[in-house]
Amino acid sequence: MDNVVLETKKLKKIYNFGTENAFEALHDIDFQVSKGEFIAIMGPSGSGKSTFINNISTIDMPTSGTVKINGQSVRKMSSNQIGHFRYENLGFIFQDFNLLDTHTMYENIAMPLSLAHVNRDEIKKRVDALAERMQIKQLLNKFPNECSGGQRQRAAICRALVNNPSIIVADEPTGNLDSVNSAELMKIFQKLNSESGVTIIMVTHDPLITSYSSRLIYIRDGNIEQTLERGDMTQDEYFRKIVDINSTESREILQK
Repeated sequence: MDNVVLETKKLKKIYNFGTENAFEALHDIDFQVSKGEFIAIMGPSGSGKSTFINNISTIDMPTSGTVKINGQSVRKMSSNQIGHFRYENLGFIFQDFNLLDTHTMYENIAMPLSLAHVNRDEIKKRVDALAERMQIKQLLNKFPNECSGGQRQRAAICRALVNNPSIIVADEPTGNLDSVNSAELMKIFQKLNSESGVTIIMVTHDPLITSYSSRLIYIRDGNIEQTLERGDMTQDEYFRKIVDINSTESREILQK
């Protein structure tokens, strides 16, 4: 792949390492993401998909193997270096939004920049621009509990984008949204991906949400079992292929 922004080699994660209760959650995974890809990660419950996304995004550290983001080996960094690197390279969007109810929407979006000691004028410029882009500028002085789920998720997207990251990591970003807001969020993701070149890596259990991506990674029992490229397929054709993969896995589980 050209312009590789994330790469793993022999990525392994063992919980309770060195004990009789040791459990190997990820098995020597090799994986690459090119700049501008929109990756969806799927798999049955307990397959290792959340462990995988945590280990490739610096939230957790693998037991062995390498993780390189923008050419830099994450495992060789100290905790302080990882924190700084994360701020400069990654933006996170979570199912429960992770907004602080005691802070306004503006303050929540601005928080990464405030922690990085960016000057106030620059913070205001970036927050206002993103809020306008996400159509929530009129809500900046409100608190999260005064806003709808869709509005809070838009604020979470603004917060993830405010430091201009090269990669967005999204863990079940539509989990707390209704179908209308979920579809709207995916259109926002597609626009960020296609027009701004933002690389997106997203965990989801929903084939319809996955159909907005450019590539599916299907994880089962700690391994990448299947990969599906959208290529020239229409969204409907891609969706049907995704459903087939999930249906096949479900039938195999039921037959055991």
